[in-house]
Amino acid sequence: MTRPGGRWQNWGRSESVRPRRVEFPRTADAVQRAVVAAAAQGLPIKAVGAGHSFTGIAVAPGVLLDLSDLSGLVSVDVERSRVTFRAGTRLHQVPALLAPYGLAMENLGDIDRQSISGAISTGTHGTGSRFGGIATQVVGATLVTASGELLVVDETENADLVPAVALGLGALGILVEVTIQCVPAFVLHAVEQPEALDAVLDDLEARVAAADHFEFYWFPHTDRAMTKTNTRLPESAPRHPLSPVGKWVDDTLVGSGLHQVACSVARTIPATIPLINRVSVKMWGDREFTDASSRVFATSRSVRFREMEYALPVENVRPAFDALRSLVDEKGWRISFPVEVRFAAADDRWLSTAHGRASGYIAVHRYWREDPTEYFEAVEKIMLGFDGRPHWGKMHTLDASILRERYPRFDDFVALRDRLDPDRLFQNPYLERVLGG
Repeated sequence: MTRPGGRWQNWGRSESVRPRRVEFPRTADAVQRAVVAAAAQGLPIKAVGAGHSFTGIAVAPGVLLDLSDLSGLVSVDVERSRVTFRAGTRLHQVPALLAPYGLAMENLGDIDRQSISGAISTGTHGTGSRFGGIATQVVGATLVTASGELLVVDETENADLVPAVALGLGALGILVEVTIQCVPAFVLHAVEQPEALDAVLDDLEARVAAADHFEFYWFPHTDRAMTKTNTRLPESAPRHPLSPVGKWVDDTLVGSGLHQVACSVARTIPATIPLINRVSVKMWGDREFTDASSRVFATSRSVRFREMEYALPVENVRPAFDALRSLVDEKGWRISFPVEVRFAAADDRWLSTAHGRASGYIAVHRYWREDPTEYFEAVEKIMLGFDGRPHWGKMHTLDASILRERYPRFDDFVALRDRLDPDRLFQNPYLERVLGG
């Protein structure tokens, strides 16, 4: 988000910059003009959405294009359930836009504050072994290239580029429209409950295979996991949503208010963390409800944190998680935020963390006022040993020399970048690190 005085900072407060200029385009034409002007002035230009990436992927030291005003529905192909959005549309706005057509997005992550272009460009994903990340739902896009021209990528034009552009890291151009393959609206039956961690781990493969969407959280220093199992039902299925009071108690009072207090206390008195985590496991979850898919997928996250997440071949999730548990015990750290484990199907997006392999994700977090460096770097070492790929929008230390070895289409992506942005108009320090100069 852009602050008074022109300083931009991301949600996690891990990145900030004071750009030379900030613009708020409302149309694709305005984006084209901004790109041409930036090129003429020799200034790099970057688009930003909601600032929910923890890396510097959206940092814009030259011209910052805030896409907040480039928002809304462009068109709907009712017969094929395909919907085109302007790039700055926030994910939380999408359900209301799709409702009149009886449609929904196939899968979502657990945060819906991001812009749709930012979510696909960083590889945002949800959970479910039969479902890919949000970028896999992309069937078309329009972007402004470094020459200021519009490039249309869909099944009829430049179809071979869809797997690259759908998850392009903002390196190929500035997205102005995105076409999503939607599905008929559906509801989710959600079961959230605390369970014995060892029982969850011992039965993990079966749980993941049996459920439409399964994930679990582990609070360090406890032997409990909070599991979330969501089952897809037709839109006509009876709904039993959480009561407004119950939802407020769980998500706002406990999930946000008390968790904020707990993090503040834990930061001041680290010795209290094991007790706080044991209490948190007992207070969170243990509920069952049925509601519209978007209301179940997304949760409110008002406690600020920083995050690192690695995608692993699904068979490596259990040994990597066990190594992480041992690490926390060996180091004697006090970790107040839970570890999150999710799953996704293999896909064909060139730079997807699930490219070519069914994947499991292990995410670690630290309260934003705590230094995550030692914890994250030690966990990263474990993840790399299990063939991990880092989430592009979450903190990691890798560069192009290492990432090239982990993505079969890495050099193809770089070659496309050379063609579309030979002078690196869309470059910033993060992209230079992860893709090379």
